[in-house]
Amino acid sequence: MDVTRTQAWILAIRPRTLSAGAAPVVAASGFAAADGVFAQLPALAALAGALLIQIGTNLANDYYDFFKGGDTGERLGPVRVTQAGILAPGEVFRGMVVSLALATLTGVYLASVAGWPVVVIGLVSMLMAICYTGGPYPLSYNGLGDVFVFVFFGLVATASTYYVQAQVWSAGAIVAGAGLGAFSTAMLVVNNLRDRETDGAAGKRTLAVRFGDRFTVVQYFACLTGAAAVPVLGFTLMGWSPWTYLSLFGLVACVPAASRILALWAATREGGEHGTLDRRTLNPALAMTARGLALYGAGLGVGAFVGSMGLFGAS
Repeated sequence: MDVTRTQAWILAIRPRTLSAGAAPVVAASGFAAADGVFAQLPALAALAGALLIQIGTNLANDYYDFFKGGDTGERLGPVRVTQAGILAPGEVFRGMVVSLALATLTGVYLASVAGWPVVVIGLVSMLMAICYTGGPYPLSYNGLGDVFVFVFFGLVATASTYYVQAQVWSAGAIVAGAGLGAFSTAMLVVNNLRDRETDGAAGKRTLAVRFGDRFTVVQYFACLTGAAAVPVLGFTLMGWSPWTYLSLFGLVACVPAASRILALWAATREGGEHGTLDRRTLNPALAMTARGLALYGAGLGVGAFVGSMGLFGAS
């Protein structure tokens, strides 16, 4: 594959996945603004740190999956630069180290603002970024990737972003984080559904590998249902503004993705467990789900802030 160095690194960091890092920060900052505690510099530092940890995780996946055999020439998803020989393994490893080192610098600033909880959260987050595919018990190889994504790209990212601005925890941000975690997990589920056969051959025991296509399709819709329930619960039980229903546009953006996933389910029902549908058709479904996550996070954040301005009688 003939690409420039810049294009190679863009491929390596996987920009389409970065909504998983950015959406919780946007949502939490909207809640902070609604509560009158928005702080620009901590919010920007939280965004930079989240994106750097996401990039570090992506580079770690690229590097460790290559050595563990998770990436092969049979891969159905976007190009992995180490497996494809576009970047040397050592370069990708150094890129991971640089990304996490820069994330550490943002963490130092945030710790100076918000104290020791940020230190703990930052260190654990970076450790888990490596342990997702690296270490003696890689999470993604043992069916724990879904839990990791829900916790760290949902609950932790959203709650901690609010905390670094307000220095207090917010129940609203935690609930919003549950929705964002569920939506981010839906992204992972599409990825694992697409790669179920190649992951299984490589010994990568994701939930999709363990339980099959039908389970994974149900899991995808369960994740989106959980995300949809959050603004409803927030409005009915926690006094959220009706403007937070803007987040549901993120679910609407996933309708084409859902139709592709249902097509695969139909193919597996007609053609056996492996089905007859080319799993590469799920690559657009992954991109659609990522866009839906971005809209969902923006809808929660913008909705909370606009609602705080008193429209529709919400305060």
